[in-house]
Amino acid sequence: MGRKGRKEKKGRGAEKTAAKMEKKVSRRSRKEEAVVVPQGGGQLWIFGGEFASPDGEQFYHYKDLWVLHLATKTWEQVRSPGGPSGRSGHRMVAWKRQLILFGGFHESTRDYIYYNDVYAFNLDTFTWSRLSPSGTGPTPRSGCQMTVTPQGGVVIYGGYSKQRVRKDVDRGTQHSDMFLLRDEEGREGRWAWTRVNPSGAKPTPRSGFSVAVAPNHQTLLFGGVCDEEEEESLEGHFLNDLHVYDPGRNRWFAGQLKGPKAEQRRGRGRKAEPRAGDRQEAKGAGAQEPPEVVREVLAEDGTVVTIKQVLAAPGPAGQPESRGHDDGAEDAGVPAAEPSPRSNAMLAVKHGRLYLYGGMFEAGNRQVTLSDLYCLDLHKMDAWAVLVEMDPESQEWLEETDSEEDSDEVEGAEGGGEDEDEDSSEGGREQPPSVAPGELFADYLPRTEQYWVKLARDDAGPGAQERRVLKGAQAMAKAFFDDVA
Repeated sequence: MGRKGRKEKKGRGAEKTAAKMEKKVSRRSRKEEAVVVPQGGGQLWIFGGEFASPDGEQFYHYKDLWVLHLATKTWEQVRSPGGPSGRSGHRMVAWKRQLILFGGFHESTRDYIYYNDVYAFNLDTFTWSRLSPSGTGPTPRSGCQMTVTPQGGVVIYGGYSKQRVRKDVDRGTQHSDMFLLRDEEGREGRWAWTRVNPSGAKPTPRSGFSVAVAPNHQTLLFGGVCDEEEEESLEGHFLNDLHVYDPGRNRWFAGQLKGPKAEQRRGRGRKAEPRAGDRQEAKGAGAQEPPEVVREVLAEDGTVVTIKQVLAAPGPAGQPESRGHDDGAEDAGVPAAEPSPRSNAMLAVKHGRLYLYGGMFEAGNRQVTLSDLYCLDLHKMDAWAVLVEMDPESQEWLEETDSEEDSDEVEGAEGGGEDEDEDSSEGGREQPPSVAPGELFADYLPRTEQYWVKLARDDAGPGAQERRVLKGAQAMAKAFFDDVA
């Protein structure tokens, strides 16, 4: 998403900003994409990004490469020549034993440039190389989707770019095309682009969407913003819909929630606007107003912005709509909320659940940063669960009370079943997975986590919250590991 009206002095102090950050990763916007790899007990890699002070006086694009060693929780800067130029909005994925980086943009006080170059960083030799794929690839862009397919290719989808049509007038483009990047078998270092035309319910054009990859290699895409641009104005239409791309079938699916309650919550967007109370909404004659959730969040300038989110309409006589079966606490008269429209949220999949954290939207000329946390059971696809919110006054986390959404078991995610439960209760528990010689706990836990989660869930009993089960599983695994090691 392009920025407009930035102060011309934003380039001043760039060198001072960079010089202060030598020993640790400097503060920067999350327009670069982090990559996690299993090497060395787990590593998280980031490249580049940008820093911009709130007043626009300081602005800087980075071209540094950092790795966070997850076992020791320490940062290390990796210095290697021949890498990409300073940028943000690029994307990076792990491919075999390399990091593949594509695109991004760089902006200065005088001009801007978007990239469609491709670089590879070798995790064994710690060296950069610029790739020169054959074929016609994506046009320059930032903020695209970049994922690895089960066949070993890299998919590029969507993104945003802008170009100058005349002096002081730019036009943005939200891309919705898709390309496949893959290495040519038997020709080391040779890569090729191929245009891909997936079928199914494709997402509408947008930028700032969030992606996560499920264990079955499907890519989940959430939200984003569609810019409605005129010569002198730019208005963002923020989204909160969910889409699924299946690379095996080369097909898009709408990530629709199941059940009657989801029908009226599906695929709503929201235009960026001032406080929700500043305008009167049209109401149909005799129509019953659907319930709303009203939240207050702090904008970057310290002012409070109200978010008003419409929920599913109540059924007859003011009763919540029924799903046709007994859902217990979930149907106790309180409609389920879903994440409000936003861009640049953080997504992750764990134990068959999709977690969504934060993001941003714009209220008039103000940018609002969100800090709420949601969870969606990907096996049931019935409703989003609100896990935590932040009090706008105290800036402290507010933890939600126990709910069925938090305590439901993830069906099939751990491979457990009725037979396994009977074996555990009647014939004694299965022996804990052994620790390999020289194995670190950071490697042992991911390899055996399913066993410890099932064990912790059995001990916790019915109704235990999932996050408490996970904490118990990690504690049990650590105790066993320490005893053996």
